[in-house]
Amino acid sequence: MSPESATPVAHAPTPLDGSCTPGTAAAPLLVLRAGDDVAVATRDLALGEVLDAGDAAGDVVRVLDDVPRAHKVALRDVPAGAQVRKYGQSIGVATQAISAGQHVHAHNLGMDDAEREHPVATVHTELPAPTGPRPTFRGYRRANGKVGTRNYVAILTSVNCSATTARMIADQFRGFAMDAYDDVDGVVALTHASGCGLVPTSPGAQTLLRTLRGYAQHPNVAGVLVLGLGCEMIAVDTVLAGADLSPDTLVRTLTIQDEGGIRATVRAGVEAVREMLPEIDRWEREECDAGELVLGLNCGGSDGYSGITANPALGLASDRLVALGGTSVLAETPEVFGAEHLLTARATTPEVAQRLLDRLDWWQEYAAQGGGSLDNNPSPGNKAGGLTTILEKSLGAVAKGGQADLAAVHEYAEPLDTPGFVFMDTPGYDPVSVTGIVAGGATVVCFTTGRGSVFGCKPTPSIKLGTNSELYARMGDDIDIDCGRIVDGVASLEQVGDEIFARILAVASGEATASEDLDVGGEEFVPWQLGTVT
Repeated sequence: MSPESATPVAHAPTPLDGSCTPGTAAAPLLVLRAGDDVAVATRDLALGEVLDAGDAAGDVVRVLDDVPRAHKVALRDVPAGAQVRKYGQSIGVATQAISAGQHVHAHNLGMDDAEREHPVATVHTELPAPTGPRPTFRGYRRANGKVGTRNYVAILTSVNCSATTARMIADQFRGFAMDAYDDVDGVVALTHASGCGLVPTSPGAQTLLRTLRGYAQHPNVAGVLVLGLGCEMIAVDTVLAGADLSPDTLVRTLTIQDEGGIRATVRAGVEAVREMLPEIDRWEREECDAGELVLGLNCGGSDGYSGITANPALGLASDRLVALGGTSVLAETPEVFGAEHLLTARATTPEVAQRLLDRLDWWQEYAAQGGGSLDNNPSPGNKAGGLTTILEKSLGAVAKGGQADLAAVHEYAEPLDTPGFVFMDTPGYDPVSVTGIVAGGATVVCFTTGRGSVFGCKPTPSIKLGTNSELYARMGDDIDIDCGRIVDGVASLEQVGDEIFARILAVASGEATASEDLDVGGEEFVPWQLGTVT
């Protein structure tokens, strides 16, 4: 693909063709770009239906198969071996001849292995300048100048051997035990499955240490208890030795062996936390500029609507934050594969673009070592929801990043110290990905889902964005915003984007998310495990 042809589609995918005008019923076929070979069904379609295809492909399309909602319908005949286009991009090649009106999915669409060109730093988008009063939120300003959106005590384990003990301590501070501390959001045990049997200087150990330090120094954490066994490779003192803690963070350390066993350690740990709570409870929220937020972008359980509703609406909110001087981070490297050219084109420098390409090269080698490849994605749930190839999934996934220039590419759990729109190298597995984003300093996370994720990520609030209204009706207790209204024709992309931005500010100010109401987020701390364990 040439840089010229890449430029128009470096923007978030959006419904075109007027099919989602607010206040009107959604058309049954949604065409995303002029010249696309497929449309997306906005409801279940039955064999034999004759539907208006607008100006996309003749006058009408006769449906030749039963097609589930959010799946694809061919707008025109496509010969075997030819590319199939959606969002104005190839999402794969026809594995057999496809007739107009046929269901396009795994049975007739395969991976497009054609070499992609990667335009570098060719697209610059001048985001609209903020107008009116600067948006603010009420956050916790720490002594080092960073601003938190929550006020937690975190119990960090240096090794899995201390995980159960950490949970026993945290369990003493559940429910009514915290009633006396209105300004403390909770005590959370952040446990993991590693910490020993690996060389401390190895990439795996360094990744774990970076993650633990990121949580210890996180602005949403006012007090830290680091708990170890006493003989592990990643010792308690090494966790804190490299952490850039705010001077006002309260810190305690314990090891089970030194304390005399689990019972003694639980007693000591409970006492240590009780001593912290009154001081942490004295923190008060204050008015802070929206540009001081760090927003994490993630998705899980995506469907055929993800790249049409929730992801591009979140992209608008992300752009608005970046325009205010804030930081927004996209992640899940395997799930930008096939759409990376849209990001490299937006890179601020060739070096930033090359760093992203280098990480993708690493991932392809990593997948090959395990006998797989990056096009093994999407998951069965993604496919049931209408996504067929990793190319299609990735094109929708990058829409979460809006249109802002790509300012930096970070390693997993590295501090997010570059303002603007940035990328973090993480796996696509949601808990591992978001753990890295939070370790980097994300103070709010927006998580889009089409199949229905119930994800939370203490100590950072997770706002759940549903891609379709059926999901919101079925799992409303777990979803914060119904973005399906865009394809239902009752809200515009811009309206939902504004709603997401407003919710980000409200949640940053203390409003509880759906996952927080359900106390979800303590078990989803999953650092990325790399390297040899002996």
